[in-house]
Amino acid sequence: MSSDSPRRAIRAHMAAKPPVLPVSVSPPPAELFGRDLFNLKLMRERLPKSVYERLLSTIDNDAPISPADADVIASAMKDWAIERGASHYTHWFQPLTGVTAEKHDAFLTPTSHGDIINEFSGKMLVKGEPDASSFPSGGIRSTFEARGYTAWDPTSPAFLLKSGDRLTLYVPSIFVSHTGEALDAKTPLLRSQAAVSKQAIRVLRFFGNDRVTRVRANVGPEQEYFLIDRRLYNLRPDLIMSGRTVFGAPAPKGQELEDHYFGAISPKILAFMTEAENRLWALGIPARTRHNEVAPAQFELAPLYENINLAVDHNMLLLKILRETAAEFGLACLLHEKPFAGVNGSGKHNNWSLADNEGQNLFDPGPAPWANSQFMVFLAAVLRAVHKYAIPLRIGVTGAGNDFRLGANEAPPAILSVFLGDQLTDVIKAFIDNKADAETWRGGAMAPGVSAMAPLARDITDRNRTSPFAFTGNKFEFRAVGSSQSIAPPNIALNAAVACALDDICSELEKSGESDPQKAAHKVLPKFFQEHLPVVFNGNNYAPEWEEEAKNRGLWNLKDSVAALTHYSDPEVKDVFIRPGVLTERELLARQEVLYENYVKVVHVETKLVQSLGWSVILPVALTTLKKAADLVKAVADLPSPAAAVKPEERYYKKVYAHTAALTALLEELDQKHIELDATEGYLKKAEGARDILLPLLAKIRVEVDALELAVDDNIWPLPKYGEMLWQ
Repeated sequence: MSSDSPRRAIRAHMAAKPPVLPVSVSPPPAELFGRDLFNLKLMRERLPKSVYERLLSTIDNDAPISPADADVIASAMKDWAIERGASHYTHWFQPLTGVTAEKHDAFLTPTSHGDIINEFSGKMLVKGEPDASSFPSGGIRSTFEARGYTAWDPTSPAFLLKSGDRLTLYVPSIFVSHTGEALDAKTPLLRSQAAVSKQAIRVLRFFGNDRVTRVRANVGPEQEYFLIDRRLYNLRPDLIMSGRTVFGAPAPKGQELEDHYFGAISPKILAFMTEAENRLWALGIPARTRHNEVAPAQFELAPLYENINLAVDHNMLLLKILRETAAEFGLACLLHEKPFAGVNGSGKHNNWSLADNEGQNLFDPGPAPWANSQFMVFLAAVLRAVHKYAIPLRIGVTGAGNDFRLGANEAPPAILSVFLGDQLTDVIKAFIDNKADAETWRGGAMAPGVSAMAPLARDITDRNRTSPFAFTGNKFEFRAVGSSQSIAPPNIALNAAVACALDDICSELEKSGESDPQKAAHKVLPKFFQEHLPVVFNGNNYAPEWEEEAKNRGLWNLKDSVAALTHYSDPEVKDVFIRPGVLTERELLARQEVLYENYVKVVHVETKLVQSLGWSVILPVALTTLKKAADLVKAVADLPSPAAAVKPEERYYKKVYAHTAALTALLEELDQKHIELDATEGYLKKAEGARDILLPLLAKIRVEVDALELAVDDNIWPLPKYGEMLWQ
């Protein structure tokens, strides 16, 4: 073995003492929170009162900002940013790549006297112009039609972000084409927010509430991720380029002892978490919960609930800060949904609710939900949204990475159902039969059986961790979102679906002929509850029999992204986005093409990784091992051995030979199929080929490579193994 062997480097690292971590002293969270944010407190201090009040009206009521006010706000932003040490600003936006984008411009402007001044006008704040043709657009933009615009989103505060020793002012923005069509995730998100607010206010007006002026969706996205040593990460080209290990035999120990979940956090990881939290708090991101997750080397960070627009922006920032902070601590943050086979993957639990501007949570059932007709209307709307508009919600969580996770015993299945708990389900059934009473809703307390402890309050509902869409007391937890995904698409679909469902129900309430809203609700809602009760399932979503039962209930089971995306142009899918004004038909179908294209490209990158690693890394090691084994067979051929004995050297040779021969044949087949599929016309056919031909071939190749990993001399295996990466 050569002195620069990867195995020697890996072993030396594993045996080395961990470095002494620097102890940083940071201000208390209350002092740190929002330090790098141009928030309302700063605006109130730095803006004229009249400008501040008009900006507040924009934030609260979506009132437009005048050019004169924009100039004043831009000047105050610039002064604050320069005082803090910033030299550039950027319109920060979220194109259809699933990540963020930015183009930095300096504040400086040359003068006629040959010097420079710092300038940041209202026009520069309000509008930018990046090239729109180089981002995926589904045909909305092309190379010869390059103009696109970024436009300041005043409802999401500007902030300062540090890279190295440089600070830049970030201005959250939407991204639209020269024709005004949405080329990003934020524009339809804001439209969906307006749509669900409009229909929710309509319901509140029906129940006599004339005070409420807006309803906002609030989201708290729990973020799961893996951390591994960066030196090991750098020796895995598959992790670097695709985010997941395309090869890797299971470690002797995985998660079967269930000892990592909520276990003690190691000092190194805790130091990383503390630094990441400090940076998040400085940006006004309310990170609150941190813990070890189920799989080894897996962790979770959960923020408090926020307005959905802020929650989306903050989650995109959170992903960036996790990656960058990890690198500074000698770690690699893995955000792929399934970076390691055989252990749990990572998701993003999307806790969603609706609240009005008076602070009322519209999903709070209160002490007597059967008598709370307003709550029952919003509950019926969610059931209708998940049942009738299941495909748009399923499309919101599509992705080649998430396909590895959905349906495994670590994430909800692709069948969308709603967990309500037995008591709330009984309330609905009693409501249908007009028999609901106080006996239907049972709270109370439970005694833990320890004399020193007071009785514990019992929640009305249990938790169902297998459900893709679970009611958890006053909100719904959409558990199917992938860890690397933006939470914008699932929330756009959710807002749009609930807006359409509220529209449908409120129209029936208004046509009921009842002047009393309670009587109208009892007249109209039973029909909706009866229609959508099949989507309620309180059992084990992992159970094999659930799939058959769901089929009998008429629920969709779109097991992979390609199967889901083929329904993008279905009339009901179009309706849920077009009717509330969230997307135009052209914008909608453009997204279908972008998602097909992304799926194909992701699978093709993984295919090329398997080809490269298979031919140039794994196969040479296997052949070297085979030669050594063959030489050993020859060397001991003449030595005496019991007649009936199976010679171990021959058995070993045959084992390695079988896997090497199978690997070679599969790599040759993969090369040929990849060429053929590359020449296929149309993204649907390419996507189907990637799913039906390439991915099964990659899985077969993995079986052979992983078998070789377990057979080949550990001294020459070229890649870090699972046991080394997951157990540090």
